[in-house]
Amino acid sequence: MGSFKNILIVVDSIDINDSSGSKANVGIIKSLCHLGFNLKVYHYTRKNMDIPNVNCVSIPEKKGNLKYFLSRGQRVFTRITKININPFIERLLGFSFTFFNDTDSIFDALAKENSFTPDLVITLSKGASFRPHYTLLKIKKWHSKWIAYIHDPYPFHHYPHPYNWTEPGYKRKELFFKKVSENAKHSAFPSLLLKNWMGVFYPQFLKSGIVIPHQHIPLSIKNYTEVPFFDKRKFNILHAGNLMKQRSPIGLLEGFKLFLKNNPLAKVDSRLLLIGPSEYYTIALKKYENEIKELYLSKGNVAYQEVAYMQQHASVNVILESKSDISPFLPGKFPHCIIANKPILLLGPHESESRRLLGNDYPYFSEVDDATKIAEIIERLYQKWNLDSTLLTLNRNDLMEYISPSHLADVLNSLNHQS
Repeated sequence: MGSFKNILIVVDSIDINDSSGSKANVGIIKSLCHLGFNLKVYHYTRKNMDIPNVNCVSIPEKKGNLKYFLSRGQRVFTRITKININPFIERLLGFSFTFFNDTDSIFDALAKENSFTPDLVITLSKGASFRPHYTLLKIKKWHSKWIAYIHDPYPFHHYPHPYNWTEPGYKRKELFFKKVSENAKHSAFPSLLLKNWMGVFYPQFLKSGIVIPHQHIPLSIKNYTEVPFFDKRKFNILHAGNLMKQRSPIGLLEGFKLFLKNNPLAKVDSRLLLIGPSEYYTIALKKYENEIKELYLSKGNVAYQEVAYMQQHASVNVILESKSDISPFLPGKFPHCIIANKPILLLGPHESESRRLLGNDYPYFSEVDDATKIAEIIERLYQKWNLDSTLLTLNRNDLMEYISPSHLADVLNSLNHQS
């Protein structure tokens, strides 16, 4: 592994059940462990978490200081008055009192570290927090060893259409990320399109950026959990993930409904499963649930072990993206869908990282709202399944290699040759 041996990782959370971001974090950590690196992981999950063969240190929250009392006081005020003053605070300071106390907590824990000499320091985050990155800006001795992993665009107004939210204090957030781009020795992105996208706003990322795709989280057979409502003998089309406002399932639902209309005999053994939070679409999904008896909707989150079981035994796994000109994200579930080795029904824009990797000639791609084409694709997949279910395989050894620890090793080795 060249000159790199000891890697210090600073991460928001390593609880695989709290978000797709945390799953991605654990995937990278496990791959680095598999490659034989000596790892020390400082995490702000705020509960004891273990990763086999990895030294994990849970960072405690600082309490009893001014920022802590301000953050708690703000929460109490909001609870009593129902008035959220956090937007005002963020417009003034750029971040919330909780953010400042959290980053101080992480800094204090890292400041006490004197038994581990890292060759690399990697910051991982989730959602829109980037707390580890903010903290590392304060620790200049590690800047020459720092890989800042950027999992999504930041701040929010850098997201492509149809994401259109501008956060309070966005100018200070922009300044924060400009400093990250200028101070981290390397930046890393799960997607080539995301690296290029963020490079438009922060050109230094184009010079320092490398691509580390999301990694698969290996589970032994005994760790998979069978799911009572999932009948693996059926033709199961599975979408696992958060149905955000910008990721509309309506085209998929209409396409599935049209498929059933055109193939009434398929109703006996076909099922569409939407697994994960879907609050924004509650009313619409209730309507479809009444119309389509072959539709299953989960009630919120489902444990990762159960999702992994369903992905492995589904007939088709769905990747659902937004209606847009571009989707620069690599979905966190992408490696798990590749490992499952089942066809992926890719619904999204023509320019997306998932389509770039699967290829422009990938046969099971449609724009997200094209119900007619979606129905045609489902029919083709069903006919193949009905003929012989073992024919439904992805068979992409190139992508298996791309998401593998060995490819990650090659990417990190390339850093040894950079000045």
